[in-house]
Amino acid sequence: MVDVTKWPLFSLMGPQELSAIRKACVFGMSANETIYITNDDEVYVFGLNCSNCLGTGDSQSTIIPKKVDFLSGRKVVSLSYGSGPHILLATEDGELFAWGHNGYSQLGNGTTNQGVAPVLVSASLLNKKVTEVACGSHHSMALTDSGEVYAWGYNNCGQVGSGSTANQPTPRRVSSCLQNKVAVGIVCGQTSSLAVLDNGEVYGWGYNGNGQLGLGNNGNQLTPCRLVALQGLCVQQIVSGYAHSLALTDEGLLYAWGANTYGQLGTGNKSNQLSPVQIMAEKERIVEIAACHSTHTSAAKTQSGQVYMWGQCRGQSIVLPHLTHFTCTDDVFACFATPSVMWRLLTMEHDDFLTVAQSLKKEFDNPETADLKFCVDGKYIYIHKAILKIRCEHFRSMFQSHWNEDMKEVIEIDQFSYPVYRSFLEFLYTDNVELPPEDAIGLLDLATSYCENRLKRLCQHIIKRGITVENAFSLLSAAVRYDAEDLEEFCFKFCVNHLTEVTQTAAFWQIDGNLLKDFICRASRCGAFKN
Repeated sequence: MVDVTKWPLFSLMGPQELSAIRKACVFGMSANETIYITNDDEVYVFGLNCSNCLGTGDSQSTIIPKKVDFLSGRKVVSLSYGSGPHILLATEDGELFAWGHNGYSQLGNGTTNQGVAPVLVSASLLNKKVTEVACGSHHSMALTDSGEVYAWGYNNCGQVGSGSTANQPTPRRVSSCLQNKVAVGIVCGQTSSLAVLDNGEVYGWGYNGNGQLGLGNNGNQLTPCRLVALQGLCVQQIVSGYAHSLALTDEGLLYAWGANTYGQLGTGNKSNQLSPVQIMAEKERIVEIAACHSTHTSAAKTQSGQVYMWGQCRGQSIVLPHLTHFTCTDDVFACFATPSVMWRLLTMEHDDFLTVAQSLKKEFDNPETADLKFCVDGKYIYIHKAILKIRCEHFRSMFQSHWNEDMKEVIEIDQFSYPVYRSFLEFLYTDNVELPPEDAIGLLDLATSYCENRLKRLCQHIIKRGITVENAFSLLSAAVRYDAEDLEEFCFKFCVNHLTEVTQTAAFWQIDGNLLKDFICRASRCGAFKN
């Protein structure tokens, strides 16, 4: 499953907020804006808000997610962003909304006024059901359920496909040789447009200076032209980068063409390609390809789940597909693209499946599945013998046939308190410890007794974070008692730095005499008693 916190904007959100996200998109020239849709179809935005691209009705940036009330309850099926940025959003009902930068009428409302909030795009799309949207730098495209393609906005290179280079203020159907054909997919480069048809043919129009239309030349096209070089192939998916394109066939073959300054075609060199060339031919079947107009990065996923990346990756030019340890193409863009935008509207896979770690955590102290009980301070803790044997050497030895405990259903514990022992057992299920510093001392004692070094380090970390003038000397005493040298040094320095206050606490005067003498000697050597 994709981890959205790989995009820094989401790292401020808590687990509960993150679990409510169903779809998300990070966008913007510096990947500083985001929009996400919750499980109950509420739309939230946050970030820098360049060109009013958050659609909140104002130009204020926000680090706290804001709800876009106008879109509340509408089921989002497609979303895309431009460079301004401007945003297009299509709903399950086939409605199209737009907002943000509008200097070239890319919002399709007939004006060049900035869109501060989502507005329904109607005009020639009235009574049409939009199923997919795509944005170039400053132009827009929409695909309807009947396979019609509409385009509008900036048209300096013919990217609207109208036959001219005049900007298009409202959606206009891209006809010409697409007139009687059914499109099933659309994508945009910065100033180019591509469409794939139901028969697997690909058409391109707009800017072609780097060969990104794949026509064998570098002349701009004002109307759609078929990529003849792909004849005989049935293309299933197309994607466009800033000035390059990729196509995936129904047989899992991958073709690339266009700009190659950063190696984004994956051909092993940096030469532009005016026509499609096959890449990764020696690899296994490709099942997904990824690119977006904001970046020069490419990615692909194979049938066995291997993810490759190439092109501009964190400033480096990777000219051949590089095998990563990622599990999805989205991670490539989160970690290596510049800017680290999302190449598509990301859908979260929230289902009932639990990982092994989540399942273990859920079963801790569960009487229904447990096969053993610990009794501590008269309270029961329900656990699973097998898990304790797997996780702890102490229990592995304990549950051997020659130990009495192996036959017991209830084991009495009297040397540790209930909070401490419960926390220890929970650690074996979760790898986490949540205790106040004072109780962490007891857990440190247990960890020392059971030779659990990692738990010992965690306890020391908790104690360090919770040290105060009032408890400093007690913690120092505990560190000495449990042979925690690093913690002892930390507590000693704290006591010396706050010597006057610490020596006035009850804990200081209740301390063991030998420890007190040792402390005074060490503090003296550190110059703590100099005037």
